[in-house]
Amino acid sequence: MHPTFRQSMAWLHSWAGVLIGSLLFVVFWMGTLSVFDREIDRWMMPDTRLDTGLLQAPLVLEGPVSAQIERLTQGASQWSVVLPYERAPVLRLSWRPPGSTRPERRYLHPRTGAVLNETETLGGSGFIYPFHYSLHLKWKALGYWLAGLAGLAMLVGVVSGVVIHRKLLADFFLFRPRKQLPRASLDLHNLTGVLLLPFHVAIALSGLIVFMGIYWPAAPWAAYPGAGPVAAQQAFQAEGMGVYRRPKAGRPAEQAPALDSMLAAARQHWPGSEAYFLRVWHPGDANSYVELRRSPQDQVPLGLEQLYFDAASGALLHEFNEAPVMRVQRFVSGLHYVQFKHWMLRWLYFAAGLGGCVMIGTGFVFWLESRRTRHARQGLAGVRVVEALSVASMPGVIAATLAFLLANRLLPAHAQAGSLGRAELEMAAFYLCWLLSLAHAAWQGRQAWAQQLWAVAGAAAAAVLLNALTTGMPLWRSLQLGQWGVAGVDTALLCLAAVSTWAALRLRRGHARHSTPSRNTDRSPALQHTGERHA
Repeated sequence: MHPTFRQSMAWLHSWAGVLIGSLLFVVFWMGTLSVFDREIDRWMMPDTRLDTGLLQAPLVLEGPVSAQIERLTQGASQWSVVLPYERAPVLRLSWRPPGSTRPERRYLHPRTGAVLNETETLGGSGFIYPFHYSLHLKWKALGYWLAGLAGLAMLVGVVSGVVIHRKLLADFFLFRPRKQLPRASLDLHNLTGVLLLPFHVAIALSGLIVFMGIYWPAAPWAAYPGAGPVAAQQAFQAEGMGVYRRPKAGRPAEQAPALDSMLAAARQHWPGSEAYFLRVWHPGDANSYVELRRSPQDQVPLGLEQLYFDAASGALLHEFNEAPVMRVQRFVSGLHYVQFKHWMLRWLYFAAGLGGCVMIGTGFVFWLESRRTRHARQGLAGVRVVEALSVASMPGVIAATLAFLLANRLLPAHAQAGSLGRAELEMAAFYLCWLLSLAHAAWQGRQAWAQQLWAVAGAAAAAVLLNALTTGMPLWRSLQLGQWGVAGVDTALLCLAAVSTWAALRLRRGHARHSTPSRNTDRSPALQHTGERHA
């Protein structure tokens, strides 16, 4: 391979990481947590920690549950429920009250229909998961584009990293944690990069394919050349995603919908599977109809199979199954979202996501340590700026996530501050902590790494303690009751505290012993330019 090409790839690898790495870490961190977003929900919503034994008997909607839904959604043009399953043993009801622009949401007991109290939080599925792909930046879909840019940078980094490494397989077997900090961090960067190479490619590429409608908005125009932009998009939605609508009749219905019989019909229609989502359109109207969507738990693809029933007669009105091309997209989406029921694969996804975070973080540490002395000698501010951003986006965003969890356990049930409700105050705690971490990193520079890692360790341990004190469910108790999601979150927090403590001690020792890099290390072309191992 020509040396000039290799040097160009090394430059691309380095600067793609430096410029986009902070954003990429945030996306990776939130995506990793999203693997267990429902378990985080259980941790943050104590009243929803129901016994999964309730799911052994078939779900019955008609009776107390439907009466509660009818009372809550009176006057709404539609309402929907996500049906309970192992990871979320509650009914999640959503509707939009008449004249309101904001949807309402309640969690209901799947047997009695009782409204569960702890709903004033977005939890993992409402805050962490959307943050992963949208950064909660809605203007012009900016968050989606930034997340897509991060995914593209990951692909660029992976391809250029493979090109610049002459000893790719050797990197898999070489890790020297007792070496100087630049060398140890580079070893760990290479190890996680090589070991998880297929995962990094698959997760970045599938993330771009999932949101193809945003990143390639002109695709429907090519598929429907005779239609205008709006008509082409509508046709694509109908044929690709499945859209069925029936207008209101304007007269009352003669009877209430037989929801349980429709669920039973869906089980027969989808052998080995069942519906996970139910929506009633035009409730109380003669033209009311019921939409059912197939659960993704029994298959890898995040399928779009839908059934539509007449609410009064129970007759099947419409069935949708995606076309082959869309089926491929949904298979890729299923690989990315990991909604299928396979706990071993779920844990492997989580571990691989953490490995990606380690790869990004060690890449930053290596870049900073290998250039710190040279930049200081030349009067450059690059290291200082990159260090502040990288500290804020790595230990800083982890600390902000823990602040989100701590606020959830510390705020009163009906906390209010001006126009901010309890859920908004939890988010405010996240953003305030994140902003403070950036200010602290800019002020403390190199020392901020260890200091913020100490803060992460303390906050993680405090979250476990607060969960025990405020919910009466310490780790041993959640294990005893079979609350595996809550126990898993507590265990992960304790592991985070231990790893952060170790990393803080390691960084402090590395900074103390190697505050001035040796001349050989500073001049090494492998460390300065290509990122290869120096023989």
